[in-house]
Amino acid sequence: MITETERKRIIDLIHQEVVPAIGCTEPIAVALCVAKATETLGTKPEKINVLLSANILKNAMGVGIPGTGMIGLPIAIALGALIGKSEYQLEVLKDSTPDVVEEGKRFIEEKRIHISLKENIEEKLYIEVCCEAGDDKATAVIAGGHTTFIYIERNGEVLFQKQHTASCEKEEECLELYSYRTILHSSFKYRNTPLDEISFILETARLNKAAAERSFEGNYGHGLGKMLRGTYEHKVMGDSVFSHILSYTSGACDARMAGAMIPVMSNSGSGNQGISATLPVLVFAEENDKSEEELIRALMLSHLTVIYIKQSLGRLSALCGCVVAATGSSCGITWLMGGTYDQVAYAVQNMIANLTGMICDGAKPSCALKVTTGVSTAVLSAIMAMENRCVTSVEGIIDEDVDQSIRNLTKIGSKGMNETDKLVLEIMTGK
Repeated sequence: MITETERKRIIDLIHQEVVPAIGCTEPIAVALCVAKATETLGTKPEKINVLLSANILKNAMGVGIPGTGMIGLPIAIALGALIGKSEYQLEVLKDSTPDVVEEGKRFIEEKRIHISLKENIEEKLYIEVCCEAGDDKATAVIAGGHTTFIYIERNGEVLFQKQHTASCEKEEECLELYSYRTILHSSFKYRNTPLDEISFILETARLNKAAAERSFEGNYGHGLGKMLRGTYEHKVMGDSVFSHILSYTSGACDARMAGAMIPVMSNSGSGNQGISATLPVLVFAEENDKSEEELIRALMLSHLTVIYIKQSLGRLSALCGCVVAATGSSCGITWLMGGTYDQVAYAVQNMIANLTGMICDGAKPSCALKVTTGVSTAVLSAIMAMENRCVTSVEGIIDEDVDQSIRNLTKIGSKGMNETDKLVLEIMTGK
């Protein structure tokens, strides 16, 4: 059983992991690090050197930067130096204007920015920025988490330093100390946690639904969400809860990946994970006349599932995060259908059996396709679970114990696919 104190710590952890973000979190995290280094320098830098882990490079190469109409790291770095405020965290570029973007373009044209791969590091999320002006230098380093600073220095004087750990920031925040059943069944008991402690999760629904609706009004990315709401909804998909889940989820991803200047609520450092954990649950709840309380508890179940798996998998990996996030939404939908704990666990098993191995080849507009694949499988897995159908332990990587199945998934994503990750980056950079 989990104590009252432990339960509150878990809720605090959700507060930390489910936060607003504008734009793809990898280039935005780089912009955040640039902003901190610039603030430490005390003046606009004349030169910026950026060293990045391979996974940060991969996820920042092909994604739109909010409010710029541009793709990739250089403009994010320039804006981080010109208008970035580190106090904004993952909304660091929200003060951007067209005039500042033009100034950023000149900054790039003057070749003030140098970006390279940080060699010989195991950390998959690593950002090191050195800003220079005259004889002054300032360095900032983020590692392990998109907003986790581990080192700040100015002119050789270390202003801040802390030991980086690849796992949880604090032992009591590590969900791996508990079983999935303990966290979701004993701690939250689905209905026993006071609503006023968890109603904050409704903000995820508001922000992410607004992003989807923005995409329907514009022309973002590949326009998958808008397509699914149009002619194809009636001719192919059918005007159904299922098609609405797909259109809203892919639509929000369309807007985010294309660089719409609109916040989404992220989960574990990823906006797409936040979208995938939220919108399928929200649409299902709204279209099945579920109460606000039911929606709140289902969203908590979904987001906590994502956090639980991501703590084992890692912030960045070769495994597409949409798989993990869609697993959360499948659990939320199963519970809204009236599922028991065992049926929620079945949904997890069914998701792992189906989507394990989907590669992450960077953040980009086509992520909307992967998000849609994930959430369509989430619905299928929930339906199977409600019929007490579960992929068995004689099949593939599935174990009788859901926690072991999760460990099998994360072991494949964090260890088994490392060579895949290197090859993906090689292909991307060699085009």
